[in-house]
Amino acid sequence: MHRADSRRHGRRNPLVTAAVASLALACSATVLAQGKGPGGYPQKPIRFLVPFAPGGTTDLLARLVAQRMGEELGQALVVDNRGGAGGTIAAELVARAPGDGYTLKMNHQGMTFNATLYPKLTFDTAKAFAAIGQLGITPNVLVLNNALPAKSLPELIALAKKTEITFGSGGMGSSAHLAVELFMLASGVKMVHVPYKGAGPALADTISGQVQMMIATLPAAAGFIRAGKLRPIGMSGLKRSPAFPDIPTLSETGIVKYQYDTWYGVFGPAALPRPMVNWLNATLNRVLAEPAMRQRLADTGLEVETSTPEALQRTVVEDIARWGKVIREARIRIE
Repeated sequence: MHRADSRRHGRRNPLVTAAVASLALACSATVLAQGKGPGGYPQKPIRFLVPFAPGGTTDLLARLVAQRMGEELGQALVVDNRGGAGGTIAAELVARAPGDGYTLKMNHQGMTFNATLYPKLTFDTAKAFAAIGQLGITPNVLVLNNALPAKSLPELIALAKKTEITFGSGGMGSSAHLAVELFMLASGVKMVHVPYKGAGPALADTISGQVQMMIATLPAAAGFIRAGKLRPIGMSGLKRSPAFPDIPTLSETGIVKYQYDTWYGVFGPAALPRPMVNWLNATLNRVLAEPAMRQRLADTGLEVETSTPEALQRTVVEDIARWGKVIREARIRIE
């Protein structure tokens, strides 16, 4: 009778309480091991859009990160390359996607150029996306086809003043396009632009000689430089890259204070709930903190610099203003 009264008054058997606590702890550990987030997310594979063709830096970084994030989340991040129109095709797909976390994209700062380059966009770049987190930044490198008779920046500038030189890029208004536009403004030379649907095809044609030069991101060009398939003559940053300490900066070799580095980040649609954004940010930053991952990224030339969602969003807004001014001054138009 006394035992029944104790149960009715809410007293619990210590052994039962301990068993329930152990079960709850085990369930919690299982969920964490599977990488489940708010509401059990994700419960199916995640579409991971890359707004450029395979072979470029954005594609390379997306595939490295997708593999590890998929393992952490317990669901695959399926890379989907949707190149064309300077990345706006993929961007529109993300902007229109539901905020359920199953459509994300990897992008570089070129998305901020498009706010000015494409005045008829169906979305507002500053408001259409939920910034999740930054991976880091890469310097760019000016590379030449090996047959071009120029071994240094002064020789390239002298040659460009005497003969027509073509340069490739990932498309009109792409980061590689604007990098060379800035180079031409700073050096006083003119070159002929040949746009491609992504940096990968542009690099391939620079190697083959269809075009003669390119300013490419270091991760995309690194393997070709090491293999002797491209001739590097200058880095775009204000300091040399630890991955290629023998390559001087463009500033060192004649174009004073020329600087053009590229950041990379992960984004979702603006409707993505804040708890999900924070969960994905924590997962991304955890993956990027792994020594093995950091080394793989460093080998490509990426300097890992993670961020909060808020910091990446501020960068987007600031770069829309900064590059909008550059584009207007250079009179770059997308026909």
